[in-house]
Amino acid sequence: MIALKNIALRQGSFELRDIGLELAAGEYGVLMGGSGSGKTTLLEAICGLRKIASGRIILGERDVSQLPPAERGVGYVPQDRALFPTMLVREQLAFGLVLRALDQAQIAKRVNELAELLGITGLLDRMPEKISGGEAQRVALGRALAHRPSVLCLDEPLAALDEELHGEMCLLLERVHRETGVTILHITHSPSEARRLAGCHFRLADGQVQRDE
Repeated sequence: MIALKNIALRQGSFELRDIGLELAAGEYGVLMGGSGSGKTTLLEAICGLRKIASGRIILGERDVSQLPPAERGVGYVPQDRALFPTMLVREQLAFGLVLRALDQAQIAKRVNELAELLGITGLLDRMPEKISGGEAQRVALGRALAHRPSVLCLDEPLAALDEELHGEMCLLLERVHRETGVTILHITHSPSEARRLAGCHFRLADGQVQRDE
């Protein structure tokens, strides 16, 4: 579950006030809105990457408003994927697990599970510059899922893909949602993408989040 209660955010001259949003556990939600409306800022606040001025962020049954990112149980795929340029794909997938001090056998098992789920087993020993944009998106998704988050935040994950890859990634996201049951909040500008993937549609406009029926 994701619940935003009377959230206020400030970034320079930009401000959001009294933002509310509720997405039930296990749902796939999309957040749409014009450029500069604050969608990414809101997603970063959920992840703990941006401090809120006031309000409460509830994930699952926990108030995580003051918790650091690593303690929120959120996986995040930013627009630019943010892969580490000096790490192999397997190291990218293992990164969050290493930080959480899992033993090597557990890490190796989870990396292999993710690689199979995402169809990237053959890429594990490649560097980021040796994989395609679609493959990089799969790696970023795997890194976000590695620690089995209860919430997954996706910032325009399909925006830069061609039509064929876009279709493949939609199928992959549907499979990930079905097999993991993770609650997903996905930013997109594409109405067709929203209709295909999500059962719950939100729109950020004029400083307020509205739920589309």
